[in-house]
Amino acid sequence: MSEDFEPEVPDNDDIVGVAVKGSIALFVVVALIIGGWLIFRPKEEEQQVNNDVETELPDVREVADLEIPEMPFTDVTESAGVDFVHQNGAAGLKLLPETMGGGGAFVDFDNDGDPDIVCVNSCAWPDGKADGAAPVSALYENDGNGNFTNVTAGSGLDVTFYGAGIACGDFDNDGLIDLYFTAVGENRLFRNQGGGKFADVTEQAGVAGEEQEWGTSCGWFDFDRDGDLDLFVCNYIEWTPEKDLSMEFTLDGTLRAYGRPTDFRGASPRLYRNDGAGKFTDVSADAGVRILNRDTAEPLSKSLGVIFPDINGDGWLDVVIANDTVQNLMLINQKDGTFMEMGVACGVAFNNKGKARGAMGIDAAYFRNSDAIGITIGNFANEMTALYVCQTPGSDTPLFRDEAVSNGVGPVTRVQLTFGVLFADMDNDGRLDIVGCNGHLEEDISVVQESQQYEQPAQLLWNCGMEYDNEFTVAPAEKTGADFARRMVGRGASIADMDGDGDLDLLLFASGGRPHLLRNDQQIGHHWLRLHLEDSKGNRDAIGAVVRLTLPDDTVLTRAVAPTCSYQSQREFVLTFGLGAADSIKSASVTWPDGETTDLEVDDVDRLLKVAR
Repeated sequence: MSEDFEPEVPDNDDIVGVAVKGSIALFVVVALIIGGWLIFRPKEEEQQVNNDVETELPDVREVADLEIPEMPFTDVTESAGVDFVHQNGAAGLKLLPETMGGGGAFVDFDNDGDPDIVCVNSCAWPDGKADGAAPVSALYENDGNGNFTNVTAGSGLDVTFYGAGIACGDFDNDGLIDLYFTAVGENRLFRNQGGGKFADVTEQAGVAGEEQEWGTSCGWFDFDRDGDLDLFVCNYIEWTPEKDLSMEFTLDGTLRAYGRPTDFRGASPRLYRNDGAGKFTDVSADAGVRILNRDTAEPLSKSLGVIFPDINGDGWLDVVIANDTVQNLMLINQKDGTFMEMGVACGVAFNNKGKARGAMGIDAAYFRNSDAIGITIGNFANEMTALYVCQTPGSDTPLFRDEAVSNGVGPVTRVQLTFGVLFADMDNDGRLDIVGCNGHLEEDISVVQESQQYEQPAQLLWNCGMEYDNEFTVAPAEKTGADFARRMVGRGASIADMDGDGDLDLLLFASGGRPHLLRNDQQIGHHWLRLHLEDSKGNRDAIGAVVRLTLPDDTVLTRAVAPTCSYQSQREFVLTFGLGAADSIKSASVTWPDGETTDLEVDDVDRLLKVAR
């Protein structure tokens, strides 16, 4: 084509005129065709309509009577000896990390058989003002009855840094639980030396990360099935105080607000392979966990929550990441040291409208007592908590669907800003409930949104079974007690049977405040069984093992040893099975992390059963 050629462009009025004439002609042709069909169509037999017979309409959907049980929780934080106060360093600058902290764990650090507590602390910024002594994380020893003593001083954990999340695991298989803390800045690994003493071995192990990184949730799991625990660390965003302060974030044009993650670049997670002898190698790039944005080639992840379920049932642990304002990730283990990202293909990347949400905490469980695993994710205010349910159990490419709306989870969680979420059977009826720990980012949020409050109550979504209109329903305050419903700036959440009575107690962490230690005082009378696994052929605490109990009515309860959960937090290793009215076990088995299966003889219930191989 000649470079001098210029196509003739008709005037707009000419285009409209031609279009109108064409439309009229088309209308006339269509009208003639329809009219001819109406005139010459074949005659049909006349149908008789009996107007005397009323159309039967269905009554209101028949469902079983729903009676939510009494599940009162008592706040024993102070009386149990937990005096921790989270320090976020807030001094008016409104720097984003100030409102994202608040994690911790139930963990048996002293190996005496009862869960102790670790609370992760932050600190004042370099240019902030600290009141009194420099803040440190806290270690509390349990006396076995749910009474705690602060044993932080002299433990080696009494150091100051801007902590965020925690992972508890015996990385050297010496029989003692070690502690890893993420932070704004370099992370910390403390090796448990016994006798309540910990040593900082971060540098020798090679797991500090970079000084400019912001670590969030983290966890131990054996991704290569070589018998020792590897370490996965989420990073949130590329953040500096200078960049944060340079942006004019406001709520109403005048009130300074915390920044949005959309205004910062993402940051990739890290996967550290355990090489033995206390050494780790960063295999993030080779393993395929550093996912890039296809359009910008920048890190995609803005990670706040992580779990390690076996998504496709092949015996290898996968990774699911809750990302803030960008798609969630599902990293399927390829059994060769690598992962394939399949979040979109598997249906967990976005909501049902194909949009990313402000995802925070995360957990997974077989909440329907079937082979279908479910994943719950806490999301930002005015975004429902997600409940992704596997539609194709056992498939190499499992397909999930968010059933939060149809199952009753979505509508009742839409308003809250949910950080910590976890599955737990709070009434021991054999069905896993969902606990949400809620709280906003902004102290002044009610000024611009009347429906929002900075402090928010926790929620217990009671699993009433699929025979009801909604599978989950909110347990009201008259059932859970005023202490459970007391407002807080909630962040992480953890569960354990801290007093040995067979039901699960709650520990809800806060940003810039006190945690809530809630003792479960339900007296329903349901039976229970707790199992503590110990593995001499793999990682000592059998992370990744799966226990299946078959009840007399052939109901199968499936639980995995998966302590990493919620938001920047971890639950105890011991598995708690609520049995409802069942006072015996028909059969039981353990599938260990290496795939070997052990059948168990369970003679009685309402006790702790230790299982070792």
